Parts: sequence; structure tokens; C-alpha cells
Amino acid sequence: MNRIFSLAYLSSHRCTPVQAIQVAAQTGYDFVGLRLWPNAPGAPQQHLLGQPEALREVLAAQRDTGVGVFDLEIIRIGEHFDPHSWDALYDAGAALKAKAILVAGDDSDEARLTANYARLCEMMQPFGMTADLEFMPWTAVKDAQSAMRIVQNAGSPANAGILVDALHFGRSTTTLEDIRAIPRALLHYAQICDAQAGLNFTTEQMIHTARCERLLPGDGNIDLPALFAALPADLPVSVEVVNFDREANTGVADWAAECLIKSRPFVER
Repeated sequence: MNRIFSLAYLSSHRCTPVQAIQVAAQTGYDFVGLRLWPNAPGAPQQHLLGQPEALREVLAAQRDTGVGVFDLEIIRIGEHFDPHSWDALYDAGAALKAKAILVAGDDSDEARLTANYARLCEMMQPFGMTADLEFMPWTAVKDAQSAMRIVQNAGSPANAGILVDALHFGRSTTTLEDIRAIPRALLHYAQICDAQAGLNFTTEQMIHTARCERLLPGDGNIDLPALFAALPADLPVSVEVVNFDREANTGVADWAAECLIKSRPFVER
């Protein structure tokens, strides 16, 4: 079965949104992911919000290439969460016909986090996007079971989702049984990369790998064949491989192409 592939922001972080779409078109991707909101104050992002001309250029690039926008990053649900903080992101997502917004859970009070996740889903409903909660072992949503519990306790909103990132599968207590237990309705896409698997990494090491030093599929020891066998065979795949050292000597398009070539054998069946 042919997979739908999306060029994740981290694989094209050197690109503007228009450049990312053009690279995706050149290298065989169907979609791109864009980080229009930084993952921390002052952190890197792609600039589009509040820039009408830039938005028009992205829409034109979509029309010219046929490449869509799959997901937007990132909403972080913390202690003082206000869903209206991201109104501009919702509007941009609707204009771009994005399918999902990536959500991280940072509030250690799970009851409050759950209530705010439900509020976010309700807020996003009119914009036609899913709110895909990504489990990451250094956040308040540490594994797939935690993500499932939050989504279920939030009432399983119609646009709720759980995002499986191969890196976090390989470095959390999540099992293949946990992955298979996620209802199909909650799975909208998954992210692929590789790394050294295990539970003995510090928070700083995990964050560094996630943001700077992921490996190409096949270059680490995460059980990618088993993971993607446990996921639905028609699930879109976001190729998310950032490696500053490797990219320093590789052009953006060459890197995107290599990431896709290395990903295909693990997910196409």
C-alpha cells in the first residue's frame, strides 16, 4: 500500500513555508508540516502568522505544487492554558486546509490538563483540524497510556487524536500492545525517525536528540518494523529527522530526499 508522506518541520527547519512546500514537491512528499508557533519562547519557528502576504505566497505554492499542509506546530498545554492564545494559529490552519495541530502536555496536574485538552478540542472544532496529543517522556504526557487516559477522560472529542513519534516510542515505557490499543479513530498520522532506544537517558539528552540529533531510519535500534506493523497500514507518515551535524554538509532537498528514501522500507507494505 502506498503511504502518504509529509515532510515534517524538523526535517525542513532551514526552509520558509514556501521553500518547504517546494522541497516537498521536488522530493516526493504529499504534504508538509509547518512550525508557525515556537516550541518555547524565542525558539525557532517559521514566520507566517499575522503576515497576509506570506500567507498568500504559501497558498499559491500549494496550488502550484499540489503539496498540502498536514500539521501545524505547536500548542503546549501548561498550567495557565488559554485556548484563545492560539486564535491566529487556528485561522492560519483553516486557510491552509491543515489537517492537524500538534499538541504537547506540560501541566503536571492531569485533571486540569485533561480539562484544558477538552477545551482545546472544542475550540478547534469549527476550524476542521484535529488536536493530536503527542506523548513525550519528558513531558506530563509521558507515554501512550497517559495520552489515552487523557483523551478518554476528556470525553474522547470527535477531533481528538494521539500522535505516535517513533523516537518517543523508543524512549518511553510505551509497548507495542499500547500502540495497538489506540483506537483507529484517534490516529491521524505518525512520525518516523530513528535513535538509540532505551530508558536511561536524562531529560536533557532526550530533548537534545529530539531537537538536534535524530537518526535516519535504520541507523538506530528503535524497532521501526514492529512499530509500523502495529499502526494502521494506511496511516500517513510524517518524516521527522533533524540532525544538525549531518545536515551541515547536505542541502535541504538532498536531506529531505534521503530521509524519505530511508523511511519508505519501514512503512510501505
